[in-house]
Amino acid sequence: MRGARARLAKNSKWNSKSYVNGSACVETSPPDFQAPKENVWDGLTNWEAASVTQWLFAQADLNLTRSDDAGDWDNSVLLVELMMPNKSDVLPYVDGNATAPTRYAHVVLDLRATDSPTYSDILVGPLPVTNGTTTWQPLEYPYTRKTGGSIRNLDADSDIIMTDFIYPITANISDITMDLWGGAAMGADNDTLDVWGIDPVWQYDNKLTRWDTFWNKNTDVFDAETLLPLGLFLKTDVTGRDPANWTFEGWLYNDIFYPTTADFRKAYWSGNFTKLGANVEGDWARTDQQGPVPPMDTASPPSAIAPSGARYSVDQARKYVEWMDFSFYIGFTRDTGLALYDIRHKGQRIIYELKLQEALAHYAGNDPVQSGTAYLDSYYGFGPYSFQLVPGYDCPSYATFVNTSFFVSETTHTHINSVCLFEFDADYLMQSHTNSAYTAKTKNIYFTVRAVADVGNYSYLFSYIFYQDGSIKVEVRASGYIQAAYYANNQDYGYHIHDSLSGSMHDHVLNWKVDFDILGTANTMAEYSELTTNVPVTQNYVWSDHPRNTMKLQRSFVETEDDGKIFYTDNGRTQYSIINADKPNKYGEYRGYRILPADGTIHLTIENSSNLIDAANWAKYDIAVTKQKDTEPRSAHPYNGQDVYDPVINFDKFFDGESLLQELGMHHIPHTGDLPNTVFTTAHSGVHFMPLNYYAGDISRQTVNMIRINYDNGTVSEVETFGQQEALCEVDLAKEEFDPFSYTGDVVIRKFPYDPNDPYFETGSII
Repeated sequence: MRGARARLAKNSKWNSKSYVNGSACVETSPPDFQAPKENVWDGLTNWEAASVTQWLFAQADLNLTRSDDAGDWDNSVLLVELMMPNKSDVLPYVDGNATAPTRYAHVVLDLRATDSPTYSDILVGPLPVTNGTTTWQPLEYPYTRKTGGSIRNLDADSDIIMTDFIYPITANISDITMDLWGGAAMGADNDTLDVWGIDPVWQYDNKLTRWDTFWNKNTDVFDAETLLPLGLFLKTDVTGRDPANWTFEGWLYNDIFYPTTADFRKAYWSGNFTKLGANVEGDWARTDQQGPVPPMDTASPPSAIAPSGARYSVDQARKYVEWMDFSFYIGFTRDTGLALYDIRHKGQRIIYELKLQEALAHYAGNDPVQSGTAYLDSYYGFGPYSFQLVPGYDCPSYATFVNTSFFVSETTHTHINSVCLFEFDADYLMQSHTNSAYTAKTKNIYFTVRAVADVGNYSYLFSYIFYQDGSIKVEVRASGYIQAAYYANNQDYGYHIHDSLSGSMHDHVLNWKVDFDILGTANTMAEYSELTTNVPVTQNYVWSDHPRNTMKLQRSFVETEDDGKIFYTDNGRTQYSIINADKPNKYGEYRGYRILPADGTIHLTIENSSNLIDAANWAKYDIAVTKQKDTEPRSAHPYNGQDVYDPVINFDKFFDGESLLQELGMHHIPHTGDLPNTVFTTAHSGVHFMPLNYYAGDISRQTVNMIRINYDNGTVSEVETFGQQEALCEVDLAKEEFDPFSYTGDVVIRKFPYDPNDPYFETGSII
């Protein structure tokens, strides 16, 4: 229902050079090297996905139709991807000499040739496809819902609901919409009005209830439609697949409900009807430069460079990265986009899996569309909307770029340069100290893996950041167009931000799975979540004549599932950490990693959401500690919204011990500064994982990117640079600009059935 806009990300061709006295100083690329193991999380190859698809179409019992030809009553293949191998099968391979886990495909079928359509997950394998060996079976073991890997499909009739049911209703009041707004919603290509509404649909009392509303369509390339609500709402009952049973249930305008169209029309033309204003597109809703240019703004701004070339290594084929003492593999899926696996520091695994699980945008408002909207974005998918990144804007121009792929509707899509890797010099130091005798400074050089996903109206910028003190940060920022509310009667839910517009309040809550492996896996039951809380106390001391008001540390462990649902304490009093109780350091302190909320993390404000019921129970907590199980690989499922009372994964059904799931999020009450777009600078959240008694000291002391300056009576007597190399070249920033006119490329689409002689087959569809 969100109406994500189609976009085209083209293959970029640009040059990045530095100059010394007018001569090019070519930057070095990451050195060629090979990952120590195959990337078992990297997804299916084009050949694997194609062969699985071809095999599925040969299975008569599935009765499949090609997606291009499938109608409302046909079965089709939605998704073919790698079934992520079980951790218990992966560890003997990545940590030892075992063979790589057998590969299987996870397939999502859209089964509509029935009165009870479903989305059905199946497992196909083993791979490669071999007649007589390869089979398919329902995929059920990773889910709490035990219905053969299937959940009802509320989208099966979405097209016909609009064309044959909703549009005739809205066309029937075209006299009113023409009078109000000069346009109509007839379902025609030249309509000036659009109609869409809540997600997910209401599922009360065994009914499916829709609320839809009118929006002014945008008239140019700026997809500002979510800023153009018009304040007229219609309610329908679309239960079942028989259109004869669908019913219209009323209109809502200016907080007055009209149960029939006749009632609405009579009131409208009565002469006493209050007509409210419209939201109309204009420059205020466009993202181009507007207003007077600030002084000196046309001069080139500061630009980051890498004068020594890349100081990290990337195996592009296996998507494996090494930077300083860190190493990890990159994974990517249609549902949740970028993920990192087998994250090691100094050769020791810290995190087995760091992966987004779900992103929730839960709205509130006086009208039924704002109140009824709770987007679960993995349904739309982060992979399809992770487009090509712009060097010099999304990432530094010297970054290394990685392609991503996914296979949907019998088509391989490869988004080139959709993940970037780069080092950066922070605008603050890692360490600093000065006295009269010396000053010591250490640069804070960090490494980032980044992707940007434009899911519907919002742009999510995901950054995974690695620091030389051994810490890791996950950060998400949001930009794009808000989904605004109509201003009438909405003052308790948002600011009045434009002529007829209210900034509709909403919570963004994003859920990450962080599967810690602290100091090995042989004693995993010794891994605990430790809580260390600063508590105020009145304490007697042998050295004091009076009790003293002070504070102490109070330590406890999360040892049972009842303790595993955690809310952050007030005043940031409690430290949350994952430790290995079997391996203390030499001082007897438990070694581990601390979970440090950063940039305003939140949990969902709404309690017992009427929209979601049990579909997003993970959003209720700041941290949830559960035992890692192969049968519980995810906290959410993209089709949870299809049955909120019995979702595919009900997160509340598993709690007992070891792996960590972390909430990031932000409360968003849009204001005038959100027009035309929300900005990344303020809409952000993050979490930091930092070593806690893990090393003997601060290991960032190992870098040579530091300086010590000694003084003798106020005069510099010595400068120590610890063996740093001087920059290979100086840079003329005026010649270091990104050329937007070189940002061009090609689109190649390859669909099933496949021609093995196609030279582009291994590239797939580049969009």
